Parts: sequence; structure tokens; C-alpha cells
Amino acid sequence: MSARKDVLKQQDIIGSLQPAIHVPQNWNYEVEPDLYKAYMHPPHDVGGQFDVPVRYEEKEEEQWELDTYVTCEVLGWRGLWNSEERRRRADNDLGYTLYLGIPYYGRWILAAARMLVDKGHISLVELIEKIAEVKARHGKK
Repeated sequence: MSARKDVLKQQDIIGSLQPAIHVPQNWNYEVEPDLYKAYMHPPHDVGGQFDVPVRYEEKEEEQWELDTYVTCEVLGWRGLWNSEERRRRADNDLGYTLYLGIPYYGRWILAAARMLVDKGHISLVELIEKIAEVKARHGKK
């Protein structure tokens, strides 16, 4: 597949994940109380929301999850970030769709990668190259 087709496919996927308001919003100087309450609902606060019953199962952490935890703790010990910054980047800054679509420790590692790039500790190119190297090492496309 060509790079252009890859980009267009990725844009279609991203477009399908974008939140949508299905009510026209034209210069809304007054917001209904129920809509205001919905706007103020933080995406990472899923408590009290309607959901289907789910069977609770104990789960052992996978190695990548343990490695992610240790990596994030070491970043804190080295003074690169603190737990509040990790929570903000991993929970508040993702948006609702990504928050619900990425596993718990997946959000942690995404936050760590974003922080390292944003603070200039690594470049985006270095991050992309490292991801490609790890994928190649594990035989993934």
C-alpha cells in the first residue's frame, strides 16, 4: 500500500473516532443546563455513567504493563515529571475516545512518550525510529 493510501486510511479511522455534536451549535451564548453539565463532565471520570454489566475478573499484569510502570516511576525519580503531570497527560489530555479506547498502562506509556517529546528530551523522529526498531525486533508490521 502506498504512503498516500496509508495516510488516507488513517485519516478515515481518525475521523470516525472524533467526537461529534449532533445538534447545531450556532453562536451559543446561552447553554441549556443539561448540556452545560455534559460539557463539564471530565472524560476520565467514568463513575456513575450507564454501562452494560461486566463480569469482574482478576488479571495478572502483563510484562509490558510492569515495564511501563517502572519506566514511568524512573522518569519521576529522575525528575522529568511527577505523578500529577502523568495523570494529567494520561487522563485529562487524551479526550474521551482515546481514554476509553486505550488500556490503562497504554495511557501511561503514551503520556510518557508525549512528555519526552514535548519537553525536548527526544525528538519525534527518534521516537518513531525507536518504535519501528522495536516492531522489527518483534516481527510486527
